[in-house]
Amino acid sequence: MILRCTANRTAKLLSFLRRELEMSSGLIRRLKFQNCFFVNDESAHTDRIVRPGDRISVIVRETPDAQFTPEHTPIEVLYEDESLLAVDKPAGVIVHPTFRRTEGTLLTQVMGYYERTGQSCAVHLVNRLDRDTMGVVLFAKNSHVHAKCYDLQLAGAFSKTYHALCFGAPQRQSGEIDLPIARVDGGSLLRKIDRGGKAAKTEYRLLEAADGLSRVELHPITGRTHQLRLHCLASGFPILGDPQYFTAESRAKSERLGYFTQQLCAVELSLPHPMTGENLTICAKQDVFLPKNG
Repeated sequence: MILRCTANRTAKLLSFLRRELEMSSGLIRRLKFQNCFFVNDESAHTDRIVRPGDRISVIVRETPDAQFTPEHTPIEVLYEDESLLAVDKPAGVIVHPTFRRTEGTLLTQVMGYYERTGQSCAVHLVNRLDRDTMGVVLFAKNSHVHAKCYDLQLAGAFSKTYHALCFGAPQRQSGEIDLPIARVDGGSLLRKIDRGGKAAKTEYRLLEAADGLSRVELHPITGRTHQLRLHCLASGFPILGDPQYFTAESRAKSERLGYFTQQLCAVELSLPHPMTGENLTICAKQDVFLPKNG
């Protein structure tokens, strides 16, 4: 990726890298000795004096983490440009390698995609999904774009939409769930609703209901671990197939219908493009649906 700007003041190149191009000190240090900085198409050092009208360009080079092995499993690409890649994650695929599992992950599959398409890109996760949640996952192709995405998320500029297939239904057509979430004691990865937990808010809208089941649209305002699954359970409409957050009735119904993983899909992700500022909406090709014979 190439970053560009035209100078409108006199200063050292380093000043433009930090201010106009918004590059981090770490990225500047990493690129400093890779011949990546140019002024008027000539290689330049960070102490070069830049004058109004001079054209500044930076080649941002980054390669995947060598500790992981690319896998050439086909992936469903939803969106791609020189900065971002969005894919449609299937249920059952973990996003990032772990100490115990380094194969069959979305990250290593994306590495394989970059290798097949001749792209020298890093793999930076912008959003994560649970193993059994399907839908839109966004990757930044270098640390500069990743940092910008992180800032956008902190500013609340990301909008995420999920669809869930639930046992029962919300009592109202739409509303907000405001229930704090805390860790379960004992080092568990599970979470619980707890007054002493961190604030967690989810907006919901009932899409359709039939035969004691419902399809619900969910918008997480905060991003706590397992937030949507916990909020649905605590509000009386647990997600079908959820192996951790269920009632006896919802589990029995899930088993009768053959759902053994949570029926939850990240159907849409909207954000300002981190480099251009233009509105970007990415939609999954997957979804959840009410069974015909619920």
